[in-house]
Amino acid sequence: MPDFPLDPRLVADSYPLTELPLCQLRLMDDTRYLWLILIPRRAGISEVFELSVEDQHQMWREAAMIGKAVKAHRNGDKLNIASLGNMVPQLHLHVIVRHQGDAAWPGPVWGQGAAEPYDKEYLAEVRERVLSIVSGMPF
Repeated sequence: MPDFPLDPRLVADSYPLTELPLCQLRLMDDTRYLWLILIPRRAGISEVFELSVEDQHQMWREAAMIGKAVKAHRNGDKLNIASLGNMVPQLHLHVIVRHQGDAAWPGPVWGQGAAEPYDKEYLAEVRERVLSIVSGMPF
């Protein structure tokens, strides 16, 4: 799917879902959260300010629209959007639907317990649901 280089850790820890106007949308391999990753298809970018102003706006538009839709779909209590890059320098945004009482609530999801990987059937179900939410969005 990618027409740009992806950090091997992003490939190992997530599944590709679709291509948006700017970003590749991926699903983090952890069933405890609906955890999406947006990766701008721009080589050599590690910080938001390295993107053009137009790309910065587009990345935020994609994150906000998807975040709003999946939060509503999952009846989330909070939406977390973050760009850390301490372990994976390639620019990527985490979009995570949070619920009171989830495995890490109210703290951050990073470093909290062990990931619970998707099985093949549940991955297909979540992938289909996310794609149905995203399809037709006016990015």
